Amino acid sequence: MSLFTNLLNLHSGSKPREDFFTEIVAYFLSLNNDVLLDWLKHHSIISEDNYSSIKISTQQEHQALAIHTEDSRLDIVIELSTGLSTDVIFIESKIGSTAIPGQLEKYADILSNLPNLRHRILIYITRDYDPKDELKQYDYDPKRAIKEYCLELSPKINFFQLRWYQFYSFLKERASDILAQEILIFMRNNRMSHTNQFSSVDLLTMVNYNKTLLLMESTLSEEVQQEFKLAFGGVIKGAASRTQWKWDERYIIYTHFSPSVWDLWCGLGYFDLNPNNLTDYPYLGIFLQVSHRFGQRPKIIESMQKIINDKPNLWTPSNLKVLPAWSGIFYRKSLKDFLSEENHVSAIKLFFQESIKELKTVQEQYFDFPWKGVSIEATTEGDKEEYPDTSLSSIA
Repeated sequence: MSLFTNLLNLHSGSKPREDFFTEIVAYFLSLNNDVLLDWLKHHSIISEDNYSSIKISTQQEHQALAIHTEDSRLDIVIELSTGLSTDVIFIESKIGSTAIPGQLEKYADILSNLPNLRHRILIYITRDYDPKDELKQYDYDPKRAIKEYCLELSPKINFFQLRWYQFYSFLKERASDILAQEILIFMRNNRMSHTNQFSSVDLLTMVNYNKTLLLMESTLSEEVQQEFKLAFGGVIKGAASRTQWKWDERYIIYTHFSPSVWDLWCGLGYFDLNPNNLTDYPYLGIFLQVSHRFGQRPKIIESMQKIINDKPNLWTPSNLKVLPAWSGIFYRKSLKDFLSEENHVSAIKLFFQESIKELKTVQEQYFDFPWKGVSIEATTEGDKEEYPDTSLSSIA
């Protein structure tokens, strides 16, 4: 196991894998400017390397522009200066999650508004395949035509999409010190070294996908879904959504409890469906989550903390003391705990029903304001509800 994996495992509750890795890579590149410049040139992001000053910062915050609804926090910002001119690069990194709709456009807006720059570059780098043509296709402001929006940005912003396995291959050829070797180990442990080849595990997943999905659907349907509706007022879409699986590594039924939809909500089902290694198991259960923008967040966090203090063996916290961040509590078990049961589906259904009752109990005992679930008619799987990246990195 790598040093960085050991350090990450010291975090209790949610493990901030993406932010953690961002800090590691940014620190390495700040110590190895030659590797940074070679990497950028390797992908034709820059064409020269005669920079006299290189500055790298992480988690850089930018105030919202007039056309934005909230502030932004950039994973990595690189400033390259020749003394006469300056180039700025924004890097948005994703490991397990994907970009929020409109997120890349917002970063492009910020870049295009920075003064006195020669080149403005936006890089979106991911572990998983996640095509982003949003700078060409997505218009988050319906009053502005898509074509108009693109013509506005394209002269200023150079957009590049990369995969982390490309960085892994690049670094592997240049890993001459312990820090680089540890980064490579961490990337292998977190499936960031994968190439374009199907593995035996991939093939096994492919041929068993439908069977697995049907089993999961059966545990979340009928009486479980009905109990969820009775307890919390509704079920969004009326069925678990595979878009949740793709975006946030979970397969759940869910509902909202606030007028602004995603400020307070709960979900029941399967979590952490893409664990770091093949020996880890997904979790089953229910969670309650609150956004960092919700006006009643302090009050909700206080109630959540009381639940954790009173029932530490039943509930698991996530980001209760971190701002800004999505925060929540989980009532969960590992899938491994059900494998000894004779009937897995029946055992999991019973646990889901138990989870619903437990959340309903703490709702009544610890929260002194009414919850109102939102019920939306079932839609086809091709229709997907717009929602932000509400993942808590990992619930392991």
